[in-house]
Amino acid sequence: MIRSIFPVWLVISCLFSAGSTSGVAAQDQSRRPSKLATSSQAAVSEERLVSPWSFAVSGDSRNCGDVVMPAIAAGATKAGVSFYWHLGDFRAIYNFDEDIQHEPQYLANPLNIASYEELAWKDFVANQLMPFGTLPVYLGIGNHETIPPKTREEYLIQFADWLETPRLREQRLSDDPRDFRLRTYYQWIQGGVEFINLDNATPEQFDRAQITWFEKTVQAASSNPQVHTLLVGMHEALPESISENHSMNQSPSGIESGRRVYGDLLKTRNESHKHVYVLASHSHYFMDGIFNTDYWRSHGGVLPGWIIGTAGAQRYALPKESASARAAQTDVYGFLLGTVKSDGEVEFTFQRLNESDIPAPVADRYTHEFVHWCFAENSVAH
Repeated sequence: MIRSIFPVWLVISCLFSAGSTSGVAAQDQSRRPSKLATSSQAAVSEERLVSPWSFAVSGDSRNCGDVVMPAIAAGATKAGVSFYWHLGDFRAIYNFDEDIQHEPQYLANPLNIASYEELAWKDFVANQLMPFGTLPVYLGIGNHETIPPKTREEYLIQFADWLETPRLREQRLSDDPRDFRLRTYYQWIQGGVEFINLDNATPEQFDRAQITWFEKTVQAASSNPQVHTLLVGMHEALPESISENHSMNQSPSGIESGRRVYGDLLKTRNESHKHVYVLASHSHYFMDGIFNTDYWRSHGGVLPGWIIGTAGAQRYALPKESASARAAQTDVYGFLLGTVKSDGEVEFTFQRLNESDIPAPVADRYTHEFVHWCFAENSVAH
């Protein structure tokens, strides 16, 4: 079994209303109590952030995430960020993650697929989330979190400690005192920024319930004088981006609902004159300027957008249209550092990680040979 810092697991019972496919009622006895994370979240909700302040974001930590994510945690902590935001795809699920296969106990006694599927998310908690210590972590759902036998419902149970922090619960009940449903999509306001985490992990999303919630949320943010910026994150990029061959363009409902969300954000920027930014992962590379396409130039305008799928997953080739982006890199790992200025403008910089950035205990555990494999060969970019 995966070694964990915490010796006990919390038995929970979550009760939810019926409705959208993104809400569920269930019980679980395998989740870790996140006392460090939740106490830190509560402290953050009381803080007065002094500009500039910063946060870190990335996504797609399957394959080599157990090696790369501790380095992201170290880099984010060194940068003094207020939180880290993971945009989804924690473990491969459809096949064994190479990092799990190279844990010493499984080199000696290889896992079967049933055992792997049972421990995959626990491994993510132990080896990818625990390195962040008391730093608050927000989680988004990716398509690999819904690959059978995993489901959206199981995701809500396993990661409820991160989806139901004091800050997120307080924000949800402030928006609607009767809303007790745990969801895979949520929002919080911090330092004048409205952060919105959306769920487009499956082709039918965004569904009607999520769109209704999103548009209500955006409308409230538009009229809130304390909100200067809307920053929306999700797993798959909205349609008609440079990354359209691996995005919401892959389903008719995704195209329709994704264009609607983009249009809502464009309208908000134009009418409220607030800053609007859009983040995604799913494609395993870094790209800045993903909406600089013919479609959006001729359908209302280009929103600032980034792809940041660089947290350990097998790297992909850049699309041929990447020349239109402001910046694009593949065969890299790292995270996006967002620095929020006093007027709400956010400056984003890509923090690339090198092989030497992997913490020594991690390299010793997985062996330096495997760490090198992750950097040199975990790629289909060429």
